Amino acid sequence: MIIRVPATSANLGPGFDSCGIAVARYLTIEVKEQQDSWFIDHQLGAEVPTDETNLLLTTALSICPAIAPHRLVMQSEIPLARGLGSSSSVIVAGIELANQLGNLNLTPQKKLELATAIEGHPDNVAPAIFGDFVVSTYFPKRSERTVVSVKHQFPDCGVIAYIPKVELLTKTSRNVLPQTFAFKEAVEASAIANVMIAAIIQGDLAVAGEMMSADRWHEPYRNSLVPHLQSVKDSCLALGAYACFLSGAGPTVLILTPLDKRDTIVKKLQDSASDAAEIAPLSIDRIGVHVR
Repeated sequence: MIIRVPATSANLGPGFDSCGIAVARYLTIEVKEQQDSWFIDHQLGAEVPTDETNLLLTTALSICPAIAPHRLVMQSEIPLARGLGSSSSVIVAGIELANQLGNLNLTPQKKLELATAIEGHPDNVAPAIFGDFVVSTYFPKRSERTVVSVKHQFPDCGVIAYIPKVELLTKTSRNVLPQTFAFKEAVEASAIANVMIAAIIQGDLAVAGEMMSADRWHEPYRNSLVPHLQSVKDSCLALGAYACFLSGAGPTVLILTPLDKRDTIVKKLQDSASDAAEIAPLSIDRIGVHVR
């Protein structure tokens, strides 16, 4: 059995903690033979555990402690602490591992609720489960459905990830955000997000991109942590990109482009980034978590 989970990009600028897209880079978990104890075979570095302390297994065993140990092979194209949903992909894979080995028959909605409770917000886990573009919100104190989500097809476009070689932990990136927001500023920030979502639904990436690049919720406060953001944004927008925005908590920047301008923008970014970042042409993943 192979479980495959896509990378994700959360926020899309103003859709803070609620909007996200799935992109075509993957975490793959291959389930091998049953054995006496769990072991995860991987080449991801010494800091990633190979035993039950791995997030994959702490997640799976928290949901179904009785599942029998297996040897697992973990491969990931999703870099750690770069804003592409690396931890969310592992959580979603852990839930699916428990679902398959425990014969739990979890619904997608139940998977989303479990993943959100572990992750804390649904912006990454929802597109990792459903694929494509998902808008979602979390109500942790509700007794009934705690997560409400809506999936919609994201318009076809070029997708480019500017992935710096340095990490930025989500906790560090969240610590620079304000604790309160003035009412007038909140209304403006909310309106920008609303127009962005409406434009995506209409397939109007020109308007959506304008809103994505005009976030008020988080990017202005994180600029000091991602000094490359503004220069990448200026360069790509000048070449005709629809939008440039911080992917999740950063430091990755995601660029959306017309398909006929993608290669030109990729080359420009490669020339300017040198060895400081990986420039990765991507596409939207429409499926989400997949088992075969």
